[in-house]
Amino acid sequence: MSEIMPILNLSTLAIFAALIVLSVLALTVTIFKVMQFRRMGVGRRAEAEAALDDWLNGRPDQAITAAGQGRSVLTRVLAPVMEGLRARPGDTTYAEELGRQSALEELAALNGRMRLLEAVVQAAPMLGLLGTIIGMIDAFSALSLSQSAVDPALLANGIWTALTTTAIGLAIALLTYFAANWLEARIEAERQRMEMIIPAAILGRVGLSGRR
Repeated sequence: MSEIMPILNLSTLAIFAALIVLSVLALTVTIFKVMQFRRMGVGRRAEAEAALDDWLNGRPDQAITAAGQGRSVLTRVLAPVMEGLRARPGDTTYAEELGRQSALEELAALNGRMRLLEAVVQAAPMLGLLGTIIGMIDAFSALSLSQSAVDPALLANGIWTALTTTAIGLAIALLTYFAANWLEARIEAERQRMEMIIPAAILGRVGLSGRR
């Protein structure tokens, strides 16, 4: 039984190391996505609104130029729709398809690396549970080696490992879960805006809600 103790200690260190790696991964991906969203112009609607106003009010050259120079997701989706309508005025399907292709490209970029956050949410509690099991094994191993009355100090290390790994694993999973949900909500909101702006350029619009 005494040979098991070094293995348990190494396993405990490995679990703590893995939890640290997961926390760093989650933080890195979250920061990367926030910076990426800012760089891609997620949530910016004013430029697309202005270009769409020009387009619907009979200023196509100004609208296409504004959309092409825009630095937001919506302008990058809007520009090919306008260009398609200008190239084939009677074929709205062509313009719509160009817009949808551009929207799919934008969504693919927005969704990139989101699965890493989902993996952290799933893996962190499982690692914490594994640490709990190893900690309990450690505690009972120390108890079985005791030749006299049970000393609480012999159990403390294993119980500490069990509780600590569980708490850390759950904390990492919860924080990552909230971060992932917030990012996914922004992606979904941008997807809905893209779905609104494509037919708006083709058929006219009531108006995109809110401006930034």
